Amino acid sequence: MVARLTIFAPGGRFYQCMTLEPIINQFQPITLEEMSAIKLMNRTDTKFVTSVPVLARLLELARPEYRAQQTAGTRLSPYRTLYFDTPGCDMYIAHQNGHLNRQKVRVRSYVSSGLHFLEVKTKDNHKRTHKKRVTLSVDDQQAWPALVQASQGDISDFLTQRLRYDHTTLVPTLENEFSRITLVNRACTERLTIDTGLQFVNRVTCRRREMTGLVIIELKRDGLQPSPILDLLRQLRIKPHGFSKYCMGMAFTDPRLKQNRFKERMRSVERIMPQCQQ
Repeated sequence: MVARLTIFAPGGRFYQCMTLEPIINQFQPITLEEMSAIKLMNRTDTKFVTSVPVLARLLELARPEYRAQQTAGTRLSPYRTLYFDTPGCDMYIAHQNGHLNRQKVRVRSYVSSGLHFLEVKTKDNHKRTHKKRVTLSVDDQQAWPALVQASQGDISDFLTQRLRYDHTTLVPTLENEFSRITLVNRACTERLTIDTGLQFVNRVTCRRREMTGLVIIELKRDGLQPSPILDLLRQLRIKPHGFSKYCMGMAFTDPRLKQNRFKERMRSVERIMPQCQQ
């Protein structure tokens, strides 16, 4: 896979074509096996939102302090995600209403490595994220909704133990696709994920939204360990910006949902998008 990000507007109007591969290939690599020691399953997350041209400058500045994950010969890895919620979108509503103690459930597919996981993410009252997951085979992934509805097997047991909602009522609500760069600092105390080429498809409304010019950066670390990236983000005026892929994807593709809490974030995302235009 060539690490090329091509940005188009809806209707096919050309915005920008940028090859990130030369920049990423200057980073010292870290393998998936080495990454397994840096799980950060109990962590604090801080998100930032910017545009592709600013990302290119950030990568140039960050190269001395970080290593880039390499999987199947590429450092720009494609991801697919399918989110589930109750018919009333209770998980979305909990986030929209500002509840600190909330959950998300999804199937995450790592396309390059062929791995699939069912994941339950829980954010507690201290704003710490806990992620539990179980490996799925391709067949399991395809059959997962039926297994949940039948309330049987390891998947059902996993959800019964981890999820506060009745998993037998869950329905698929949102798909997304994106490409991810994963950086690890040399002290191995943090992971930086950088997502580009973001696209959403709502399973309920059938609406699609492309945000291919947007960049979502997430700093994941245990506690408040010193982070070399924070000074660089401040230098480039990239400020913390909440962006839940599930909630923002739902808000942009289903206007019937309550969106009060997300409206300012949605407007700021719309302001960032024109920065990708030449």
